[in-house]
This record gives sequence, structure tokens and C-alpha cells, in this order.
Amino acid sequence: MKKLSVVAAVIIHDGKYLCALKGEHKYSYLSQKYEFPGGKVEPNETAEQALIREIHEELNLAIGVKSYLLTVEHSYPDFQIELATYLCEATSIDELVIHEHQGIKWSHIEELEQLDWAAADLPIVQYLLNNKI
Repeated sequence: MKKLSVVAAVIIHDGKYLCALKGEHKYSYLSQKYEFPGGKVEPNETAEQALIREIHEELNLAIGVKSYLLTVEHSYPDFQIELATYLCEATSIDELVIHEHQGIKWSHIEELEQLDWAAADLPIVQYLLNNKI
């Protein structure tokens, strides 16, 4: 089974979390699910550099990486994912443009559980709630 190692950004701005809604996906179990945005780390790139690049590419958003949170390992029916997650802060949302997602939502922490998350992102939501980040 294919294994993907990726990074994800838990982006906070004005006390709200950026939740990105996936559009239609080749794997139906990922379609119309929320996720924390991110992507693959390129060769000769740190996890932090990858997050800054990916978030700029996907959302035209400038972020500062604050700290490492946790790594989630999850097995989907078609692949495995290792998701290293970092707490980030949006420096400005004025230029935000959605390139790869169907939409975004800025949510307060108590609203996170109400969203339909991709399975690999659920432990991140639980971590945020448990640690009141």
C-alpha cells in the first residue's frame, strides 16, 4: 500500500481556525471533507518551508510556523498517510485566494467538531480540543 508523508497547517487568525473543504476527489471518502491544508515536503525542503510554500500555493496566504503539534498516522482503504501537523499563524488574510479547495471556513474551536473532517484530520481536531490550543 502506498504511504504518503505530508505536512498540515493548523492556521489561526483572530482566534479562529482555517478549515479547508475538499472538492470532489478520486477517492470518494475524501470528497466534501474538511482538512487542515498542507502537502508534500519536496527534496531539500524542511517541513516548515513546505508548509509556507504549500499554503501560499493553495491559498495565497502568508503564514508563520509557530510550533510542531503532532503526527497522525492513518490508513485509508487505498493508501496510508503520515501527517505532521504544525500550529501556524496567518500574518494577513487580505490576499487569500482559494486555488485547490472548494471553500474555506474560519471556525472557533468549539465549532470544529461540527464539521465533516477527513478521517486523518480527526485526531488533530481532538488534540486541539483536548489541549485548548
